[in-house]
Parts: sequence; structure tokens; C-alpha cells
Amino acid sequence: MEWIGLVCLVALALVGLLAAGVGVPGTDLAGSVAKRILCAAELADGCGDEPLLIATYGDEVGRLVRRHMPTIGFEDGSRAVPVDYRRCRMTECGDAPDDGLVHRTDERLPVTAFVHVVDCRAGEREEAEAAGIDCSGDRAGRLYLQYWLYYANSATLRGVPIVGDEGEHRDDWESVGIRINPDGSVDERASAHDGYDYSLQDFDWGSDAGIDVLKALSETLDVRHPNGWGPETGLLLVSGGSHAGNAAGAPRGSRFIPGRRVHLVPLEPIAADSHATFAVVPPWLKEVWRDPEAEGTG
Repeated sequence: MEWIGLVCLVALALVGLLAAGVGVPGTDLAGSVAKRILCAAELADGCGDEPLLIATYGDEVGRLVRRHMPTIGFEDGSRAVPVDYRRCRMTECGDAPDDGLVHRTDERLPVTAFVHVVDCRAGEREEAEAAGIDCSGDRAGRLYLQYWLYYANSATLRGVPIVGDEGEHRDDWESVGIRINPDGSVDERASAHDGYDYSLQDFDWGSDAGIDVLKALSETLDVRHPNGWGPETGLLLVSGGSHAGNAAGAPRGSRFIPGRRVHLVPLEPIAADSHATFAVVPPWLKEVWRDPEAEGTG
């Protein structure tokens, strides 16, 4: 173990010299080697994802995808974490410690989020629309980052004796969306049952239940953020059982996954030829995949 500590110490010193502007022969190579050493030692977070994200989405968008992944906070009593469905579709491999900072399951699988990008900005809109994306109206000029989280199951009505197993099903896809506006401001919303929410508040239940009249009324009365969008918080607060999300509010537990520790996987290449079947609709067949302002989660 001593040699690992020594190597890490040298790597940290090298990074420090580079950051301070001290000339080091072969600066680019030295920096790359140092970062890879720290990655291997798990002293630098999220560094393994960025090359693939950049290769898939380009330098600018790839870095934005990595930067905007929010920290996930879980409700007390929950143990499930989002995983790569290609490696785990059972609670036994998808559960993690119920307290503290978490980035792997009990079986050492990484906490994972899948990524889908919708780019409706000038210069990219034509290509997006040719692929079937809706960039009309207010969508034009905006960049949308969708983070999709897979859980082995969902138990929306857990703990309610009179309903038994109602509300439980295998497979659960939830999401958190980031909307980057032309003026540089950033919005966020999270999936919650049949709609999208921003904060933990009573007036979201109409959207959660998919009742359009109540949703519209709450937005008209200015007691709910329009279509679930609000200023980016950098947080995704996840309810136990259902995994319904909110972007704002007081955390209801002491278990967190820092956004930089979430393993990010581009979903577009997977969706293009996936033959996987689920008990619920997968992301690439949902309306929001092509319409980033969709109001429902189906």
C-alpha cells in the first residue's frame, strides 16, 4: 500500500505544479498521466466518463452533461440506487447502504444514470428535427439534458395496508431534466408519477396524478412552477419506494450520491438497437424523449 500512497503523492504534486503554472517538460502528457493515476486511485471523481461523453456529444455538450448531473438525496429508509439495467435488474444487486455518501451498491456496482441530449439551439436544431425531435416554439434555442435513472422495481404505495401489492411493479425509469436557456440561465425538473415536479409541495399532486385541469389551475394561481420547471438547484430529492423526484425542498434523509460520483452513460447508442423489455415504458419510447417539454411521463 505504501507504493500506492507514494504514487498518489507524486501525482498530486505534479497536478499542483501544473495548476501553479510551473513549467514541466511534456506538460500535456504529464497532466494526462497525473489525472489517470488519480482516477485509478479514486481520488478524482467522474473523470472516467468525460472522454465517452465528449466522443458522443462533442466537447462542449459532453462537459456540460458531466457538470450538470445533480447530487441525489434519498428519503430515510430507502436502499435502492439507480444502476445500469444491463448489469442488474434485481433489488439484491441494486441496493446500497442506507446512510452516508454512496456511489456503489452492496455488490460494488456503480451508481449509474443514462443520458439523452436534445439540442434545439441554432446550428443543431435542423439535425435534431430531422431525427424526429420537437424543437418548435419555446424549445428553439434551448439545450436539454435528460438524466435517466433505472431502479429494479417501484413500490409507490408501500406501507399502506389496505392496498397490499397495488402500486408495485418491476422496473422503474425516472428522470431529472436540465434546460439550458439562450440567456445562460438553467432550469431543472424531475419526474414524479405521471408528471414533472420541481419542489416538495402539496400543489404538485394534480400533476403527479396526471389531472391536467388541476395542474393548469395550480400553475394559473402561481402555486406551482410551470410544467415543473424551476431554477437549477443541483439536487435531485428521491422519495422512498416510488422514486418520484423533486429538485427543491428540504432533504428527507441522510443518504446522498454526489453528482460527480454518478457514472454517466450515453443512452442514444443503446436505444438505437436495444431489444430489452421492461414492465414499464423505457425512456426512448416516452414522449419526452422527442419532446423535451412534454407534460406527461408516458
